[in-house]
Amino acid sequence: MTSAAGVPAYRRVLLKLSGEALMGSDAYGINREVITRVAAEIKSVTAIGVQLAVVIGGGNIFRGIAPSAQGMDRASADYMGMLATVMNSLAMQDALEKQDVPVRVQSALRIDQVVEPYVRRRAMRHLEQGRVVIFAAGTGNPFFTTDTAATLRGMEIGADIVLKATKVDGVYDRDPAKHADARRFDVVTYGEVLEKRLGVMDATSIALCREQNLPVRVFSIHKPGNLLRVASGENVGTLVKGD
Repeated sequence: MTSAAGVPAYRRVLLKLSGEALMGSDAYGINREVITRVAAEIKSVTAIGVQLAVVIGGGNIFRGIAPSAQGMDRASADYMGMLATVMNSLAMQDALEKQDVPVRVQSALRIDQVVEPYVRRRAMRHLEQGRVVIFAAGTGNPFFTTDTAATLRGMEIGADIVLKATKVDGVYDRDPAKHADARRFDVVTYGEVLEKRLGVMDATSIALCREQNLPVRVFSIHKPGNLLRVASGENVGTLVKGD
């Protein structure tokens, strides 16, 4: 691993983007300026030779329809959330293609007229050929979060690390938006995340990472150049690693 600028520290990474990261200052939905900037960040990483897969949450869209889902069967509501991730994935695909980045979207739910079905070997072939692969629709099952989907897909494709891009610049001992004295961790273990309920990712995904010794780096996507710095091995945000 290296920290030299512009030199890849990883061969293959899984980038987890929250849906909320695409909203910008909007109440919900996709902010075109934000998604264009994030696409440029992704392009900068692929330009140094990193194979990049992406999982995007659906909170930015599902937030707008959540009131109508109140009282709904949980499985049905979760499927609505999965479809929201497909919409985000198509938007990111468009933003990347406008910057001449080759990209494929694969969905865990079959929507063959719109995107490819998820096929692990095909996804790995796309990555080896320099295409960004966006995994949509979570795991295809209700009751599982997109954090768990990111961890699962990261393990399936043999990613070296999961990069969780968020609105905050790392993992804190408590909510920094509510507590001015909140302390940010440079490094934290899987066990500490679970024991202290630090809210990095859901417990299922952290447990999977610990089982497979798959590290996670949490960082802010809103600081320009952060994704490239992380992919180059710089100590940005918080690293979650083995006990």
